Amino acid sequence: MSDGVYDMPEEPAARRPRRSGGRPRALLPTIATLIVLLILFSVFTDVWTQRLWYRSVDLGSVFSTVLGTRVLLFVIVGLLMAAAVVANIIVAFRTRPRVALAPSPSPGFERYGDLLQQHGKIAVGVIATLMLIFGGSAASGEWKVFLAWRNRTPFGVTDKHFNKDIAFFVFDYPWLRVLLGFGYSIVLLSLVAAIITHYLYGGFRPSAKGQKASGAAQVQFSVLLGLLVLLKAFSYWLDRYGLTTSDAKLFTGVSYTGDNAILPSKEILAVIAVLCAGLFFANVVRRTWLLPGVGTVVLILSAILLGALWPAALQQLRVRPSEPVKEAPYITKNIEATRQAYGLEGADVTEYRAETTAKPEELAADAEVLPGIRLIDPTVIGPTFEQLQQVRGFYSFPTDLDVDRYKVKGKVNDTVIAVREVQVDRLPAGQRNWNNDHTVYTHGYGVVAANGNQSQGGIPVWTEKDLPPTGDLGKYEPRIYFGEQSPDYSIVGAPAGGQPVELDTPEGKSGGDPTLNTYEGKGGVPIGSFANRLLYATKFRDANILLSSRVNPESKILYDRSPRERVEKAAPWLTPDGDPYPAIVDGQVVWIVDGYTTSDNYPYSQKVDLDVSTRDTTTGRGTIAQQPSEKINYIRNSVKAVVNAYDGSVELYAWNESDPVLKTWMKAFPGTVKPRSDISPDLMSHLRYPEDMFKVQRDLLAKYHVEDAGTWYQNSDLWRVPDDPTAVSSGSDSATHISQPPFYLSLRMPGQTEPKFSLTSVYVPNGERENLTAFVAVDAEATSPDYGKFRVLRLPGNLQIPGPGQVYNKFQTDEGIRQALLPINQPNSGARAQYGNLLTLPLGGGLLYVQPVYSVRTSGAGTYPVLRYVLVSFGDGVAYGGTLQEALNKVFKTNVDTGELPPGTEKPPTQQPNQTVKQAIADAQAAWTRAQAALTKGDLAGYQTNLNQMKAALDRAAAAAAGTPTPTPSATPSGSPSSPPASPTPSSPPSSPTG
Repeated sequence: MSDGVYDMPEEPAARRPRRSGGRPRALLPTIATLIVLLILFSVFTDVWTQRLWYRSVDLGSVFSTVLGTRVLLFVIVGLLMAAAVVANIIVAFRTRPRVALAPSPSPGFERYGDLLQQHGKIAVGVIATLMLIFGGSAASGEWKVFLAWRNRTPFGVTDKHFNKDIAFFVFDYPWLRVLLGFGYSIVLLSLVAAIITHYLYGGFRPSAKGQKASGAAQVQFSVLLGLLVLLKAFSYWLDRYGLTTSDAKLFTGVSYTGDNAILPSKEILAVIAVLCAGLFFANVVRRTWLLPGVGTVVLILSAILLGALWPAALQQLRVRPSEPVKEAPYITKNIEATRQAYGLEGADVTEYRAETTAKPEELAADAEVLPGIRLIDPTVIGPTFEQLQQVRGFYSFPTDLDVDRYKVKGKVNDTVIAVREVQVDRLPAGQRNWNNDHTVYTHGYGVVAANGNQSQGGIPVWTEKDLPPTGDLGKYEPRIYFGEQSPDYSIVGAPAGGQPVELDTPEGKSGGDPTLNTYEGKGGVPIGSFANRLLYATKFRDANILLSSRVNPESKILYDRSPRERVEKAAPWLTPDGDPYPAIVDGQVVWIVDGYTTSDNYPYSQKVDLDVSTRDTTTGRGTIAQQPSEKINYIRNSVKAVVNAYDGSVELYAWNESDPVLKTWMKAFPGTVKPRSDISPDLMSHLRYPEDMFKVQRDLLAKYHVEDAGTWYQNSDLWRVPDDPTAVSSGSDSATHISQPPFYLSLRMPGQTEPKFSLTSVYVPNGERENLTAFVAVDAEATSPDYGKFRVLRLPGNLQIPGPGQVYNKFQTDEGIRQALLPINQPNSGARAQYGNLLTLPLGGGLLYVQPVYSVRTSGAGTYPVLRYVLVSFGDGVAYGGTLQEALNKVFKTNVDTGELPPGTEKPPTQQPNQTVKQAIADAQAAWTRAQAALTKGDLAGYQTNLNQMKAALDRAAAAAAGTPTPTPSATPSGSPSSPPASPTPSSPPSSPTG
């Protein structure tokens, strides 16, 4: 005390700020720790919930294989990179000179070195961790390339240049490129770390007047630079194989210049690089940079001369003057490889005269094709399905429907089909809450289907309809828990005897209160435990999952519910088709998804952009997904995937069992793909040729139908898919050139004995001309022995056969059609005409165009298209009618029996002629009475409708009197609205309906 230790009054005051300043220093590590823990918990949540999802679909092996491979690559490459960088730092530190070669560049620069020396372990640990994360993350992303290389399967076909199996290019070459990239990264980062360390401790000073690097630094730099140049030599050697899939000016693959200049230059450069690397390694002993410097200069000059100037000179001086001759053998390789890689080698191109007039005997021979002409456009009729079969506002149908085949009453018909899905976004605002969104409105209900070639009063003829479902498609489980428009997640399930809360149907079978249901399917992840509830509350950032009493011990959570998404997760090596389609198979509603195996390393095969080749006017619209933006030059429809709409199970069936890429992935993921023989007959009847693959093939076939190298080079026979004319009329920008989509149709190609369900498209010449040059169809019936067979009808070059755009223009400008549509399109009519798909099919020795026209109200709620007319064109003839048969009779000027029922009719019961006459006259009298009443009320539409019914009844009476049975009118279905008015002009009625 007396020594004056406490005589300083400032000391206590000075200590307070230090104590208060310590709180932030203590708080920061706490915050940092919490952030790290949150990140780790988030990563754990993502990984663990993925594991639970895969277990819920019995595909835990997929999860474990992918995770195990990614972890393995992360650890090996990450540790290798971290070890290499840290080792070079340690070597540089331990070989630092005692005295710096030159003074530090700035005052206080040595402090950085001192700081690192004091905290060396921490610094090295941080750097090692960063390298581990950086290298490991990059490596784990290459798990597909590694697994494909690890399980590679030979193609059994060798390339025509290096004499190597195609598997080397598809599987080995990509993995070697990945390894080369990691090698570059490890050596470069090691070199940077060594340079920085030597610089900090004075072993490397570029500003020094004399020696700029210590002996140890020279040795370390020489070894690392030698390794870098050695990797460059390996890169040059690999580039040789890369030429087989490089994009030359004309095509993909080795060209004349590539073969005679680039290829030998790569070999020479590889040798020079090896020698240059040897000079760097020799510098470890000689300690002079002269020879490595000279070697580097020689390598750079050689790369310029051999790698750039020589190929350019050869191209300009030798190839360009006689390019067709020089490139011919290489073009031939490209043609052969492209047709093989895209499955076009069996395309059958035949000459087709395309007559402009049809003979009666030809029409009679093709009569059985006519009932298969689809008039119901799945891209237009969606609103009709929704308005007439939606039942409640929270149900919905997709914008574009699907086309399938169903056997009804012993006959297979093309069918337009859709699933009635629940869409919680459509609930009234007063009903939107967490319980309703996630525990009540959990599933859709039922399938709606209509005949593709019939209408009744302008609306589809239903083969499956209403709620609960009724129709001709048989009994099935109607609940749709997994679909294209399902909620992001739903919580389902209840204890035994628990009260159901999930809305099944808005009313019971006999009306009354809504029916409720409890999910009993095997799909979904159990979340009855607190741990799982916490995980999913974190995953979906929704505390209600953790807090709600609706979550019980038996609850399951359904998520990742779209069919395409489930297939992508179940088989991450597949590219799924953009348009899954529903089908009723073995008493279940399932989604069928075509899966593709692809590659961009098939030698000599032409590369295409997948998203560009598959794009048309339907792509990206509604639920039809756009393909990823990636290049491919090999594709196979190797897998047919089936997703159960009730329990979400995913079944993968091998379709193209000879595909080496499929075999490779089946070895990588054993037991996940079932053999083709396991496909049930019912499922087989609904499989079809995939649409996106067809789009890619038709894109290539536009040029690669030519097999002669000279003609191919001249582009004198180049085709293109025409723009969709209906897209321009609907307001799309014609400058974008959006291709016409392909169409599923039942038709008979020349040489076939019976109609086949096919996928069709047309071609026009490349350029400004729009006349038709070819028609292509592929047999889409999976049960057919000719499934996948391409048949191309090539039209004569000296005939001007109109293409889709020209035919559409004829429809637009034809005076008769304009007058027929004028009442609909008038500004005060309250309606507009909407054109459907413009179909093309061979018929009667020529080509027939068929296009339905719909009437749509332009204002008011609940508008939907109603079929009003059918337009047809054959040769130079154009006609229209209220039915296909009427239109065909006009264009062919003869009676063409389509087997089609007129709108509002059905097959008659067997009656005696006199009974039919009496009934028909009574119907005519009743129709006349209704027409007069409608006219009195000013209802012109009703007046015209009843006049049409009266005329049909009189025609029926006359036919019956002549001994020819005709259809009798059927009652309008209960609840089915009539078509929108076309503002008909009233005509004078006959003096007597019995006339």
